[in-house]
Amino acid sequence: MKISKKVFSLFLTALAVLSFAVCSSADVTPADLVVYGKIFTSENNQIVEAFAVKDGKYVYAGDKKGVEAFIEKGKTEVIDYTGKGLVMSGCGNGHAHYLSAFAVKSFGTMIGFDDSVEKFLTEIVPNTVKNAKETGAKAVYGMGWEFQTFKHNMPTRQQLDAICSDIPMYFADEENHKALVNTIALVNAGIMKADGTVLKKGNDIRGGEIIMGKDGTPTGLLFEQASTYVRSFLDNEKLFSVDMAKETMKKIQDLLLSEGYTMYLDGYSSYFFNDTYYQAAQQMEKAGKLNFVLGFSYEIDSWMNLDAVLEKAIAAKKFASPQVKPYWIKLFMDGTVESGTGFIDPGYPDGHEGIVNWTEEEITDITKKANANGLIMHIHALGNKGVNRVVNAYINGGKPEMRNTIVHLRNVNEPDYKRIADNNIYVTSGMIWHHNTNETAEELKKILPESMADKGYPMKSFFDNGITVSFHTDYPALSNSPDEPFGIMEIALTGVYHKENGKPWWPEELVTREQALTALTINCAKQMFIEDERGSIKAGKYADFLLLNKDVLTCPVTEIHTAKPEATYFEGKKVFAK
Repeated sequence: MKISKKVFSLFLTALAVLSFAVCSSADVTPADLVVYGKIFTSENNQIVEAFAVKDGKYVYAGDKKGVEAFIEKGKTEVIDYTGKGLVMSGCGNGHAHYLSAFAVKSFGTMIGFDDSVEKFLTEIVPNTVKNAKETGAKAVYGMGWEFQTFKHNMPTRQQLDAICSDIPMYFADEENHKALVNTIALVNAGIMKADGTVLKKGNDIRGGEIIMGKDGTPTGLLFEQASTYVRSFLDNEKLFSVDMAKETMKKIQDLLLSEGYTMYLDGYSSYFFNDTYYQAAQQMEKAGKLNFVLGFSYEIDSWMNLDAVLEKAIAAKKFASPQVKPYWIKLFMDGTVESGTGFIDPGYPDGHEGIVNWTEEEITDITKKANANGLIMHIHALGNKGVNRVVNAYINGGKPEMRNTIVHLRNVNEPDYKRIADNNIYVTSGMIWHHNTNETAEELKKILPESMADKGYPMKSFFDNGITVSFHTDYPALSNSPDEPFGIMEIALTGVYHKENGKPWWPEELVTREQALTALTINCAKQMFIEDERGSIKAGKYADFLLLNKDVLTCPVTEIHTAKPEATYFEGKKVFAK
């Protein structure tokens, strides 16, 4: 029988491949760890049966037969997780505030979401003052009061003065967009004199509002960047030291790993107007005690000296390392739509448009300077008019390869979806916000334009338009919501938080299970520029993965929130076990 040259050539090629496979399997170095199970790789929704890990990295991901070559009895640990739940890549949180929230816990107090004004004034503040004075603190500090609960009976600086008038008091709300302060805090910040003379009022601080009382003096309530301005006059260096930061970082790490996070981008790393956390993270990594990847963002507020602060943000790059990424600049374009400070069109029923912190020209200029110096923009914009302004600035001043990011995005003009995608602008979306009680939904109808009242935060539209979207929790904001990945995943699929009495919120924007997992894993890695190293289960990448107690791809959708890591691995090491 005559064999054609083409067939003979194909035969020789197949023989060569077979010979290589035999030789390579014989030469394979035994893996440190092999895992069997249902494994979601986050690589194009692929599911495999097994993977192998050597020296902290995946060396194989595929079927059971293929992984056998990597097993040597007595040397390779084997975990058979078949039928026990889902194995998946470690999750990422694209924007949250663990650093500031946990810092406050270390020297101040966290106020409960449901705590009343009465409890705040009679229990929480007095106890916080007592603790502060016993420890010799230079300020009384707290965080967490809920605006909707407080707004009809808002505490005043005079009421705070009655409890403590000799050291500054600063109580941020749960969103960190508002603060309650006493008189001495206002005096130290140059807003008023001790004798009551008013030096700044209303919108005198750019990007914020000093709420004024009927007597013509500040009430002690500060909105938006008026609050960050006053906070900058506290004794921040003494409030929070590097040693405190390291102890606090350990607590943050324990929480993140227990919830399944192995990547995290902080939303405001210079919260105390210093580099304390940067130093702490660097020291922890050098000591081999940092078991996640941490992204830092340096905040620039519109009342600051832009060039001076930009230099500080650039200087912070000196802390960069494989696990510490100090490459982002954080800006506030506007406030929050629900509180009337988001920048929207049409405006609010009373005619105002919200609080606007920057002109389009300013953001364009900042973006140009930041990108030129290797820094990425990370801008908070909730209102559709604010989002549009940021998109314009990124297009006109930014470099697409820098993946400049918009955070939150409550409302988006339809044409802006395509512009975001076409210019490689990234989005980190708060799917945790995609729910509401029936009572809150009715309240929003009274304070928002009709076109926005029954809508929340888009999600599906980002995927539909080919936008790279990661998910975030914004912790501790909206502290009545879950923080763990699978609690928020359930909300993104159902539009309902299981603890609330609410109807599905904006059902048209709900996502699939695979989309939610993609946003929680590989897309967060892309946002942090580490997708070649982490974010999916693929040979050559670091072995950051979870053993979940439930298969969130197939379990009843209302049970997804019960999924928890039985174990979390970082670079092949078990760093959390239930």
